Parts: sequence; structure tokens; C-alpha cells
Amino acid sequence: MTDRNFPQALPLIDIGANLGHESFDHDLDSVIGRARAAGIVHMLVTGTSLPSTEKALTIATAYPDFLSLTAGYHPHEAQACTLDNFARIAELARLDNVRAVGETGLDFNRDFSPRSVQEDVFLQHLQLACEIDKPVFLHQRDAHKRLFPILRSCRDDLRAGGVVHCFTGEKHELYDYLDLDMYIGITGWACDERRGSHLLELLHDIPTERLLLETDAPYLLPRTLRPRPKSRRNEPAYLTEVLRVLALTTGRSAMEIAHQTTENARRLFKLSEQEFPGLQLVKRPTQLDF
Repeated sequence: MTDRNFPQALPLIDIGANLGHESFDHDLDSVIGRARAAGIVHMLVTGTSLPSTEKALTIATAYPDFLSLTAGYHPHEAQACTLDNFARIAELARLDNVRAVGETGLDFNRDFSPRSVQEDVFLQHLQLACEIDKPVFLHQRDAHKRLFPILRSCRDDLRAGGVVHCFTGEKHELYDYLDLDMYIGITGWACDERRGSHLLELLHDIPTERLLLETDAPYLLPRTLRPRPKSRRNEPAYLTEVLRVLALTTGRSAMEIAHQTTENARRLFKLSEQEFPGLQLVKRPTQLDF
């Protein structure tokens, strides 16, 4: 961290961490420990395919007081989403500790799966989320013109809403999602001077009650992090750097952002203190606290 006066342990929820990634296999306990020490009070482990969702479930089950997960197929993996595989995802999505359907959406940047297949699988996920009344965890890259009308067509039935994970889009895209009362997830992309400068300007336009924070670990290591880690691997403990950059950019206090985004995550994913005792440590803020 570059600011010695920045609080080091504010209550944060990382709404998207790929803890099933192989880079965490050898030291996951230490990663979890560093996250707790940094002030993280809860994390959602992202499911991006049937194997990764099952692994996320195993990880979340090992830390029942701290982790929950999502269940779904990332658009990169859409072509592997067979009828049987999706049926299993639908079973997993109904579990209590699965808090959202996804990661799902469209990615026309890399086109790892055919676009028509991505759209079919995305619609299946939306229908599932409507059926089981859980939020969607959305991925969108260079596909807003197709994703948005599909999402809008389902929004009335999507009572639990959802989050546009790792938002990196333009202003008109942001306002489209906000018009649908979606939450906006901000990652270390905002800490990247090469491609995130436009995002810094948009941070002022995100209503405080719609903002969520995430690392997308092990990806998107904040480039502003000092001292720079020896490894390029991102991890949940570095969510504090995303918080710092947001506070510096918006002129709001880090405490205010931390408490508001934590409350937003609790509301969207229906996280209770009974299920996750660590949330009891979060002091509900008042205006005077800021």
C-alpha cells in the first residue's frame, strides 16, 4: 500500500475469487489466512464449469464459516455445457451455500465458444436463476449489444437480480445495467493505468447502493499495489488495494465504501450472520461513522 494512513482491516466481501485455480492448490490455507487478516469477512468462490463448480463446492465446504460459491458455465466453457452437465449445475445451484448462478454471460472478445452456443447457455442460466430465485453472476466482454437485450427480456422474472462481474465497459453500458437495477462489480482493472483509466471516471456514476468489490483472483493483480508481490498471482487479501483506489478516486472514505459494499453484498447474496459468524464482527455503520 502506498498510503500509510489507509486503514488496513476494514470489513470487505470479495464477491468473486477463483480459489479453485491450480495456483492456489499448494497454499490455500495461507491465502485464506491472509484474506482474514486483511479484513475480508466473506468470499464467494466462482464456478466457471461443472468441474470448477464442484471444486468450488469442496473448497467452500472446507471453510463453511467464511466461503460460499457460485455455480455455472463461463462463456469460454459454454460449448462443454451438455444437457447432463447443466442438469448437474442446476442441482448444485439449489444448494444453500451456492449464492448465485454463474459465472455466465457472453464473451465476444475471444470467442472460445461459438456465439450461438454462448447465447443458448446464457439463456439457460437466466431461466435457472429465475426458477430458483437466486441472483446471476454475469460476465460480459465485447458483447453488450447481445447480452443486454437478453438480460432485459428476463429481468421481470429475475427477482433476485444480479451483478455485472468485473465491469470494464463504457458509460452507456453502465447506465443500461443500472436501469435494470443490477449491481456493478469492480476489480483491479480500475488499478490499471493502461486500460482502466476510463473506468476511474465512471466510478463516480455508480450509485453507492449498487457497488460491489471483487478481486477475480488469481487474475487482475492491481498494478498500483506497493510493494509489488514477487508473484503475478492476485489473491483476496489485495482487495484492500481496489478499495484504496476507489476511495482515492471518488473522494469518499475507505470506511464508507467498505461498509456500503459489504452491506450490498450481504443483501444481494442473502448472507446472514447465523450462517457466517464472521459477519457479526461487522459494525453496522451510521452516517457519523464516516
